[in-house]
Amino acid sequence: MRSTHKHVKKEDDTVGKLKITETGLRDGHQSLMATRLRLDEILPILETMDSVGYHSMEVWGGATFDSCLRFLNEDPWTRLREIRKRVKNTKLQMLLRGQNLLGYRHYSDEVVDRFISKSIENGIDIIRLFDALNDVRNLETSMKVIKREGGHCQCAISYTTSIVHTLDYYVDKVKEMEQMGADSICIKDMAGILTPQNAYDLVKRLKESTKLPIELHNHCTSGVASMAYMRAVDAGVDIIDTAISPLSGGTSQPPTEPLAMAFSETKRNPGLDTDALNQAAAYFKPIRDKYVQDGTLNIKVLYTEPKTLSYQVPGGMLSNLLSQLQTSNAQDKYEQVLAEVPRVRADLGFPPLVTPLSQMVGTQAVFNVLTGERYKLVPKEIKDYVRGLYGKAPVEISADIRKKIIGDEQVITVRPADLIDESMESIKKEIEGLYESEEDVLSYALFPQVAKKFFEDRKKSASGEDDVISLNVSVG
Repeated sequence: MRSTHKHVKKEDDTVGKLKITETGLRDGHQSLMATRLRLDEILPILETMDSVGYHSMEVWGGATFDSCLRFLNEDPWTRLREIRKRVKNTKLQMLLRGQNLLGYRHYSDEVVDRFISKSIENGIDIIRLFDALNDVRNLETSMKVIKREGGHCQCAISYTTSIVHTLDYYVDKVKEMEQMGADSICIKDMAGILTPQNAYDLVKRLKESTKLPIELHNHCTSGVASMAYMRAVDAGVDIIDTAISPLSGGTSQPPTEPLAMAFSETKRNPGLDTDALNQAAAYFKPIRDKYVQDGTLNIKVLYTEPKTLSYQVPGGMLSNLLSQLQTSNAQDKYEQVLAEVPRVRADLGFPPLVTPLSQMVGTQAVFNVLTGERYKLVPKEIKDYVRGLYGKAPVEISADIRKKIIGDEQVITVRPADLIDESMESIKKEIEGLYESEEDVLSYALFPQVAKKFFEDRKKSASGEDDVISLNVSVG
């Protein structure tokens, strides 16, 4: 079924104009406060943000889906539809992990097909696709569906550095993506490790190698993000990702207003409405302050951490590692774990540290340090990765490490999704009587336990059972 919402106007063809994607409503609050912005905090400012003149607004995907169901008691599909109703002039964008969609495993081609189709039907214009391993086989199905449904397919390269992640490596990946039908390319620097000169060199090479628009996405974790943007723009990057200032900095993106102002003094002037930007910033400041006061936004995530450039650990991964160590009362092992992360990454074939690989590598590093013996304890996800169930590792894993982790098991070489047999019909049967739409079925496919609880609570609420329970309690 094709999209029923009205797609916004085509790309602005102004030569040389820098375009800006606003990330505050997705990656900004995901990076700073675990994706806790509620829909009622977002809706009042949308019309103002729609008047800014952004290239697009990233509002969905990533962790928003899980967070809505798990923590906010919101239907993520309702969130998207309500945002779409109010944003008339700006393209809406989402982040999708290819065959992983928004979950933590691969899904069948049928589930991927229906999820993307429904995302576009409910209001998404641009889908940014990436695979944690840069294995383009895991993007094939998503790309076909996006193109079929009339969406804009932006393919992202997960940026990292290693013995294999060279300029030539990225140029080759982008050429593959272009041949597969990508509409634009994103350099996704999830850890904030792209230095200014490397940003210039990479963008320049890509601009020489493809006619597709190039977008740069980064995080301020290490302290070099805004400088990298300046050099990338010099090299001809077409679009940059920024977050409205109260939701920027630290583990989030660079701030929108200062960059828009800085570039307004150049020939690449993005032409954003300063008054509208200031109104949006003023609106979000008290909301940010509220989350700081209740501890949801820990100010530590706003600190600059130059060690990121050495360890290549994304900001969210840093806080996750600390949390795991606190649980085991082993905070004193933090530096040891940080030093172990690059060693584990090398053992596992230099995967980029992006979801879900960042969490997996981090957990393995914690286990290695806490047990005192490397790979004595190995999570199921790491075993599946070594088996090839996430895709092809950038560098072949050595026989020694492979044997330590999976013994003499065979490694698969086919596209992982080819081994998955799951249909929408079988998923529907699992929640018979609870789902009200195909969107519900898809929510359950991605997050079975949290979605089922959400549907059960919704049903109780609709039937008035909640009122009866509370009444009984008060009478008793």
